[in-house]
Amino acid sequence: MVTTVGTETTFEKLVQNLLILEHDAIAAYDTTIERLDDPAHKQRIAEFKRDHESHVAELTRMAAALGTEAPREGDVKQYLTTGKVALASIVGDRTILKAMSTNEIETKMAYDQAAKNGVASGEARAFFQKAYADESRHKDWMDATAAA
Repeated sequence: MVTTVGTETTFEKLVQNLLILEHDAIAAYDTTIERLDDPAHKQRIAEFKRDHESHVAELTRMAAALGTEAPREGDVKQYLTTGKVALASIVGDRTILKAMSTNEIETKMAYDQAAKNGVASGEARAFFQKAYADESRHKDWMDATAAA
């Protein structure tokens, strides 16, 4: 799926949309943790979820500094991200991780676009690059683990 998150024309809307995306991701991580069988996989996914929670904290700080509302939950897309994981759980851990990896594609793309977006401050673009690196690390682990 191609995302437009990261291409917003105002910094306020960029931060808000990234927050919504992060809340959707956290919901998918919660579903994944519930459905995985392997305790080591659950632990690793919980670590990745903490990265997303850290992203939410930083984005919420940015929203406050901008004087704009910080969304506290995802949107209807959350049902797509969690639904893929729920369906995949019928088959097992490898399939769940493959489903989660597809969710990471959109998050990576959003942060890549945000890091290049001229409406964001230099400090914010640096944070977006770090978040992109986190998402890349998550996706790489999911892909490698699902393939093993």
